[in-house]
Amino acid sequence: MLAFDSPPIRLLRQAIGLLVLAFGAVLLFERIVEFHAQSADPVIWQALQGGLLCALGTALGALPVLFIRSVTQRTEAMMLGFGGGVMLAATMFSLLLPGLESARGQGYAPWQASLLVAGGLMLGAGVLFACGRWLPVQSPGCVSPNDERMARVLLFVVAIVLHNVPEGMAVGVATGASLSGSERLALGIALQDVPEGMIVALVLLSAGMGRFKAVAIGAASGLVEPLFAVICAWMVGVSTVLLPWGLAFAAGAMLFAVIHEIIPQSQRNAHAMVASLGLLAGFCLMMGLDTGLG
Repeated sequence: MLAFDSPPIRLLRQAIGLLVLAFGAVLLFERIVEFHAQSADPVIWQALQGGLLCALGTALGALPVLFIRSVTQRTEAMMLGFGGGVMLAATMFSLLLPGLESARGQGYAPWQASLLVAGGLMLGAGVLFACGRWLPVQSPGCVSPNDERMARVLLFVVAIVLHNVPEGMAVGVATGASLSGSERLALGIALQDVPEGMIVALVLLSAGMGRFKAVAIGAASGLVEPLFAVICAWMVGVSTVLLPWGLAFAAGAMLFAVIHEIIPQSQRNAHAMVASLGLLAGFCLMMGLDTGLG
């Protein structure tokens, strides 16, 4: 029989306390939201809801790390591939195609619309690439092992936050444009964020960070999504001329994140086939959400 102060029981008590605290915070947030909902701009409010749904997906993915030790490489590859497939389909069906349609609706010829969207896509990818290049890099051996480890953890957290930015942008632009699939886009990104939140927390845990701290940082990494969702929804609402540019920019940033980060990570071990099958499954699921339910 386990003692009351044994590590498993203590961990269970801490987890229950954390869940009670989280439930209380959710109730408080709900009351605050109800108080301000009447005066909020409906579009901004919808963008905030979509961004919070994505952040919730990240938080839900991080929570199981309180109870599990690790995830096998096979499962990690499958989850990463699935997330990449969801984001690829969202880029195509929720951003690029509506961006082309919006450009043509503003009077551009088909080839002009293609050039405009291509330019916005390259701009979005270029901005995310530049942000990654600006991250500070520590040379191994120049600092103590503990500081070097913490530097790697910091760089990883910053990279994940940057990776979540285009997801929030996509939700905000789609909502600001009043696209019919904006809710499904937010749902698809939230589904993609669940395995991502778990992987972030597990990586932080394996780097030597405490279990609760790793889960908290993993969950908090998704908070940039509602922030950028609101910002981009407001920017699109200010001028409809920005709509095709905004859709293409968000698509470029998301596409760069997938091909530069997610797919290479999913293919780095002996389970590349599982990752590829996961990518196809995620792509088909998001395509079904975005087109089959439209």
